[in-house]
This record gives sequence, C-alpha cells and structure tokens, in this order.
Amino acid sequence: MSPTNQPTQEQLDEWKEGFSLYDKKGNSTVSSANLGDLLRGLGQNPTQAEVLELVKSVGGSERQEVDIDFGTFLTILTRPDGFKPAGTSQEFIQGFQVFDKEGDGTISAGELRYVLTNLGEKLSEEEVDELLKEVQVGKDGRINYVDFVTLILSN
Repeated sequence: MSPTNQPTQEQLDEWKEGFSLYDKKGNSTVSSANLGDLLRGLGQNPTQAEVLELVKSVGGSERQEVDIDFGTFLTILTRPDGFKPAGTSQEFIQGFQVFDKEGDGTISAGELRYVLTNLGEKLSEEEVDELLKEVQVGKDGRINYVDFVTLILSN
C-alpha cells in the first residue's frame, strides 16, 4: 500500500480480480468459508485463528457461513493491524532443529507428520499426505528439513 495507507489502483485491481475468482454464486460476494484461501491467494498470511476472528467480525462463525461483499473484504485487507508476515526460512529451520535429535539436518517422516498435525497452525492428515508426496524421504525414513522448508516456501 502507499504511504498514506491507501491501496494503489494496481492493488485494487488485483484484489478485485482475486475476489471475483471466489465469487462462486455470481452475486459479488464471497463465502466466509473461502476467506482464508482468498487472503492467502492474494499474498496474505492469516492463521486459521485470525480467519475465524475475521469471520466472526462480519457476523459469521465456524459453523455459520456468511457472504462478504467487496467493501467488507477491502476493510479486512486494509485493516490497521494487517497480517503477520510469513516466517523466514531460517525461523522454520530453527523450529525443526528442536526435533533434530541427531543434529544431522533431518527428522523422521513420523516426527514431521506429528509437528504438522499437532503444533502451531495444524494441518489435516490429508494435507500432510499431499506435502509428503512432494518431499524426498530417505531410505532411512528421514527428511532433510532444510530441503523441506525450501520446497514449501517456494510454492
């Protein structure tokens, strides 16, 4: 955004285009169920908890979807607090080092699954399965977490 905290015309155009891709009903709204995906698609990095708070702020809940118009969406995108930036690769690597008992730059696939499904921003088993399809698991069942972080951040 510009120094006056107003979005540029280019940003507005990008946001409108992204918004329209999630307008499944063709009524110039998006479902609150798609809010997190839409925000992430536009380069934001909200946690699931942040998305739920945003949904609640527009009258929805975890179980009740609401339609969000572009004006409301714009208010969400330009909120003063913004969104936390994604962590750096070094921060992610340091997080994995806690689980690297051998100090060799690897963790077991089971440990990775546990970390991703139980700690922090939890992933579903299906999401972890998809990630593990993309990562190279050694013959010993271990994953180089530096390579894993590089792969994830490049996507």
